[in-house]
Amino acid sequence: METWASITVGAIALVLALVLPAFVRPLLARAGVLDVPNARSSHTQPTIRGMGITTAVALPAAIVVAIFLPQTGDAHQASWTLTVILGVVLAASAIGWIEDIKGLPIKVRAGAQVLVGGVATAIVAILDPGQQQLWLIPVGAIAVAAYINVANFMDGINGISGSHGFVVGGFYAYAGYISGHSWMLYVGIAIALAFAGFLPWNLSRNKVFLGDVGSYLLGASIAVTAMCAFLAGVPVEYIFSPVLIYLTDTFVTFLRRLLAGERWYVAHRQHVYQRLVIVGLSHVQATVVVSVATIVVSVLGIVAAEGGNVTRVIATAAGFAVVLGYLRTPTLFQNYLRSRAGRGVTSGE
Repeated sequence: METWASITVGAIALVLALVLPAFVRPLLARAGVLDVPNARSSHTQPTIRGMGITTAVALPAAIVVAIFLPQTGDAHQASWTLTVILGVVLAASAIGWIEDIKGLPIKVRAGAQVLVGGVATAIVAILDPGQQQLWLIPVGAIAVAAYINVANFMDGINGISGSHGFVVGGFYAYAGYISGHSWMLYVGIAIALAFAGFLPWNLSRNKVFLGDVGSYLLGASIAVTAMCAFLAGVPVEYIFSPVLIYLTDTFVTFLRRLLAGERWYVAHRQHVYQRLVIVGLSHVQATVVVSVATIVVSVLGIVAAEGGNVTRVIATAAGFAVVLGYLRTPTLFQNYLRSRAGRGVTSGE
């Protein structure tokens, strides 16, 4: 029964994400919803943005269906959890859509994100009679708002956000299956396939961008799922590992700019994934580097969660080694590409 339910959720998310852009793209083009290149951009031509509005239909639609599907454990609690996730996804998407169309002051935008995260955490914490950890409400509020912005900061090259949603959603689906939380299985599948459906449009010749509506949706869906999973007792390795690369890239870049005395809120191209493009990788190649690092760290997180004490220590250490290696990839690829170019010149001579 759970297998067919999962297939249903996934099919709805994927089909809608693949089909809706064909109808929405002309509307966005006529409305002039364009992303104009700036100092942070890795593209050079004005490009249609806001296509994440289609993902913001596909993902919630799949979650709505999931609410009425069979649930393992406490069905009432699972339905409420899915409802909370649905509310956060819709609210974050609405904030992002307004930002795409009209723009919002930073304080208003940040305040709305924190409010969404706080309300969601409060509902889950209060409704779960086994938890009621009200002290987690401010933590959840900040965590949800923070990851919305992490996803927005990391949405700078073609393919990266769609791939992140697909990879993290897949690992969260696995975590839900292993831990016996069908709601997490459904949401993970919905996230994975809704963002997978966006990838062909983002990577085609006439590419389109998610826009803030899509990046806010990505960050919010992952963050609220992680928060609900944590409150439900899912091992932290399952929750934290898939987002570690994104968090590290954002935090290290922020810290580097802060120590250099730069204004952290000004557009830039100093994230690891952006520097990979600067040294010579294509958008797809840089996306593959980020995705592979995320997959390896996530697998090591699973090994740590499911292994004994010694295995846990080794897998955790290996995971951090991968993270450190990822931070060095721009330099490594730059040296490799220079070396290859040097060999090409020598060979030509």
